[in-house]
Formats: sequence, C-alpha cells, structure tokens
Amino acid sequence: MKTILISALLLLISLTSCKDKKGITLQESAGRINHIVIVIENDLWKGVIGDSLREIIAAPILGLPQEETQFSINQVSPKKFSRIFQKYRNILLVGISDNEGFSVKKNIYAKPQITLNLLGKDSNSLLKLIGEHQEDIISVFKNSDIKILQKKITKKHYNTDSLKTFKKLNVQLKVPENYALVDDTNDFLWFRQDIPKGSMNIIVYALPLQDKDSIVNNIVEARNAIGKKYIPGQFDDTHMITEAAYTPFTKETQIDGKMAFETKGKWEVKGDFMAGPFLNYTVIDKTNNRLIVVEGFTFAPSVKKRDYMFELEAILKTLKI
Repeated sequence: MKTILISALLLLISLTSCKDKKGITLQESAGRINHIVIVIENDLWKGVIGDSLREIIAAPILGLPQEETQFSINQVSPKKFSRIFQKYRNILLVGISDNEGFSVKKNIYAKPQITLNLLGKDSNSLLKLIGEHQEDIISVFKNSDIKILQKKITKKHYNTDSLKTFKKLNVQLKVPENYALVDDTNDFLWFRQDIPKGSMNIIVYALPLQDKDSIVNNIVEARNAIGKKYIPGQFDDTHMITEAAYTPFTKETQIDGKMAFETKGKWEVKGDFMAGPFLNYTVIDKTNNRLIVVEGFTFAPSVKKRDYMFELEAILKTLKI
C-alpha cells in the first residue's frame, strides 16, 4: 500500500510537470524561508529513517548564540498531502518505491518550488541514499531559498557609483535601500537596518593578499582590527571584537566564482555586554592582489537569529568584483 501511495505521488509529479511545460499557469508558492514540508509515511518518520533525516535537516546552525535548526519542518503522510501542502515552496518526498533514486524537480505544484525525491526499494537502501545525499538535501533547499530571497529583498538596492568605498574597490553588492548608511570612509563601508529588538549590519573592506594559510589564521585578527578602528560600542573605549571564548568555524567556499573563506562565529563589544553572531566572507581577488571582505552581523538579544543571518548571507552572496 505504501509503495502504491508513493507511486501515485510520482505519477502525479510526472503529469503535473508535463502540464507546466504546456503553459498552464501554476499557483504562487507559499511558505517561509528555511521551511520544508516532508512527505513521508508516519511509521518511517517515527523510525530510523526519520531519525536520519532529522539529524541532517534539524541539525543546529554553526555560529549562533542559541541552538537553532537548519530548517523548520512540517511532516505529512502521502495520504494527507493535499493542496494545502502542495503549494509550499520546499517539499521533500521520502519513501519506499520501485523507482529508486534521488532527483530534484522544479515548479511541480506551484512556482517557485523545489521538490526533492528520495526513494529506496527498502528501508536499508533508503537509509543509504539519505546518507549519500545529506549535503545535497541541505544545499538544494538552501540555495533555492537564497535565490528567492535575493530576488525579493534586492529589488531596490544602493547604486554602487553613489558610494565612495564601492567605487574605490570596484565592487558591487546589492544592499537593500532599507539598510541605512552608517559609514563610508573610502576604505570601509557600513550599513545597518534596525529590527524590533536590535539591528542587522553589513560591512565591506579590503585587505592585502596573503597566502592561503595566512588568510585563515588572520581572519579573526583582521576583523578585530577593523572593529577597533571603525565599529565603536555605545560607551567610550569600547569596540567590537571576536568573542574569545568561542572558536569561529571557517571553511572554503566560492563567491562570485572566486575562492573564498566563510567564517561563522560570535562577536562581542569589548568592555560592554553587547554580542551576537557574524558571517564573514573573505574573498581572494588575485587579479587585484587583495582580499575583499564582506561581513554581516546581527544584534538581536533574546530572539531567534537564524532568519536574520540568512538574509545577510543572501545579500553578501550578491558580491561582484
């Protein structure tokens, strides 16, 4: 029976995809950023299959002061997968089926929408498939949400030519106009958006090019120097530093097709009690013999910060050198 239900869903996906190609207008998708609807049988969800999925999808995000999951989740059985759930933007279909495999389909029931299928011939093969694609599960939904959010929030953004630091560095970043300009020194740029219980901040600056190991070792030292020079606290002789008690996480990535380092950690104000998470991208610009640094940090005490930091990530990833 379970195989029949999953097969019926796959048939529906196939038919709906064909209709979309013929030009039928799809409904607009719904759902919050960082939210996934998981279509899976209740007994699978309550067993080892569900446990393995939760370990991936509900894993805590690195660098946040309080534990927050990668995604928020709604689980629904194939029988209950009605039109209410079909219009959600991110759908993960997991089950037992003869059509074993991993696949990603776009705009099946609504638009924009991502439907990721994970199907095994039995529980063991399904468990293996989940393990093999755990990074894909995160990246597929996250990258889709990043693009959707970028399109939404950067419709009206600052003109690069109107800002001294952007012009001098010859870089572009789509900072939404609802972020206020705090400082533009010709070497350092700072934007801030007030939120109900704090602020979201974006900074941009350049550093001399270093070898790969030196870049990683000096990220914290460099941002501490920038904090001391440009980012004062609310009291005299206070400024932003990297929280010493928390080791930041750094990994290699790419920004604008260039090698970069992504660093997640916590900042604090030396001599004060202000603190929060930061996301730093240090991009290697060999052509111009320099590093371009774009960073977002949030001050939002006593509230969840996942979605604030995700918005900052979406903006930082619009960088063009």
